[in-house]
Amino acid sequence: MIARSLDQAAGFKPCALTIGNFDGVHRAHRRLLRATVEAARRAGLRPAVLMFDPHPSCVVAPERAPRLLTSPDERCELIRGEGIEHVLIQPFTAELSRLTPEEFATRFLRDGLGAKHVIVGENFRFGCKQAGDTQTLKELGARLGFEVHLLQTVRWRGRRVSSGEVRKLVAMGDVSIAGRLLERPYAISGEIVRGFGIGSKQTVPTLNLRTEAPVLPARGVYITRTTDPASARQWNSITNIGYRPTFGDTCGGDDTLSIETFLLDPLEGATPERIRLEFLRRVRDERKFESPEALKEQILRDVGRAKAYFRRVRLR
Repeated sequence: MIARSLDQAAGFKPCALTIGNFDGVHRAHRRLLRATVEAARRAGLRPAVLMFDPHPSCVVAPERAPRLLTSPDERCELIRGEGIEHVLIQPFTAELSRLTPEEFATRFLRDGLGAKHVIVGENFRFGCKQAGDTQTLKELGARLGFEVHLLQTVRWRGRRVSSGEVRKLVAMGDVSIAGRLLERPYAISGEIVRGFGIGSKQTVPTLNLRTEAPVLPARGVYITRTTDPASARQWNSITNIGYRPTFGDTCGGDDTLSIETFLLDPLEGATPERIRLEFLRRVRDERKFESPEALKEQILRDVGRAKAYFRRVRLR
């Protein structure tokens, strides 16, 4: 069940609860979610999540608000995939931001959600100006009737796993490592739109994606997997993100970012209206070529690298 107010979440009681923004639902988030499901199983409780929308920074420090990796609906789908039964997407307001740690714990954890076990990371902060820490939470739990469990910071090959780290990696184009931290490929979705016709005439035909995803990989060429959500059709592919420097003003000017995907497998059927792109590996930077013919030759080399990648994946 997905609730959007405490009143709607009345059926969550009693629960084992974890709290956070869960943007990206990465490796560390998944550990929290699995620990919550296990705590609920042992105690005969409902496994639940409390998260916030919009991101608290949008209210308390808009200038520092992060670009989000996932929408609330995407987060809910991923969270439920880990066995969580109930999610409260709590509207984050200025009034909520002024609650003291005790007021927050009383209103939401004890009275609103009936939490008996609360599972958080060791760096968890809450309440007005983040005045409450995990020690505060433990003390409040002892008074208000819930047990607190702390999980250590999660690292992957020495790298601290966090939403901010994933954002940084994606923005740098390091989608392979970002996928390791997410435990799945980083993906964006959007509508297929008409391009400038350059590819079909001078290089190779592509699907042109228009997306509202706030976080895009750095300009360059990537090995990708393309899915049509409407039909579940899927293709191996290669994608260029950039400004078409080889064609200049003929493609709308240097400030028009394009996301163009070439399918390695036959389309077979109608062109999808929407696609989901999973970014698997970066191939190279975007660069300007002397001619469309030189660009086409490079694209075919890129395609060869992508096909070799997918052959290796199948053999594993």
